[in-house]
Amino acid sequence: MVKKEKYVIGRLDVIDLPDLGVQDIHAKIDTGAYRSSLHCKKVHEEEGVLYFTLHTDTGFQEYATKDWTQKIVKSSNGKAQKRYVIKTRMRIFGKNFMASISLTDRSEMKNPLLIGRKILTNKFIVDVSQKNLSYDQKNQN
Repeated sequence: MVKKEKYVIGRLDVIDLPDLGVQDIHAKIDTGAYRSSLHCKKVHEEEGVLYFTLHTDTGFQEYATKDWTQKIVKSSNGKAQKRYVIKTRMRIFGKNFMASISLTDRSEMKNPLLIGRKILTNKFIVDVSQKNLSYDQKNQN
């Protein structure tokens, strides 16, 4: 049996979403959250195409995709809401990981991206005393 390498990630990091053309987006690592979520506004569906406006540190960008689903997501306050979910790659430690990310308004949160345990499981070990380990490694190369 081949044992997969696990990366140590801190409580915060700055990662890339290459499929969306987004670099250096601030992320909070949250082992209490099942799925990752991304700060978006103006999310709507028309004739099978999902349109959304992504809000990052560098501004706003509009996107459209046919690869989406809807899921019921229970937030930390206990309220369930229907959210759109897209699949996209996250680049962490120079490696690409496929992730399901729900689109939601995170304007009240400090970080536009929350990384949940669905992507963390069997790939990462979270050290809450650390931060920006992937970002620091990226900038050393």
